[in-house]
Amino acid sequence: MANAYNRGDKDTRPWGTWEVLDAGDGFCVKRICVTPGSILSLQSHHHRAEHWIIVKGEALVTLGEDKLVKKANESVYIPAETKHRIQNNGKENMEFIEVQTGAILDENDIVRYEDSYGRVS
Repeated sequence: MANAYNRGDKDTRPWGTWEVLDAGDGFCVKRICVTPGSILSLQSHHHRAEHWIIVKGEALVTLGEDKLVKKANESVYIPAETKHRIQNNGKENMEFIEVQTGAILDENDIVRYEDSYGRVS
């Protein structure tokens, strides 16, 4: 198992911020904040699955071909190799907890298909 994340890691992105709350063998827990009107890239991962739990605001989630509206205390499971993205159409920050599980956990395990910020691979 390879986990490149450490508790306390954080980054600012064009759409908001993320911070690692905990990380260990085969898992990583992030708190992700998406600013109003922002959208993450349409992406997939080869080595990890993700569980998203919305904790603040409302999210528009793309999961494969489906679009789902998720509110605080609702969740979605994203299997490895599944195209997905999250969007905040609201007027306040939207926050969610992301639990990553898999044999390889690394920011380099992102395949981008569409991106509003010019980061498509």
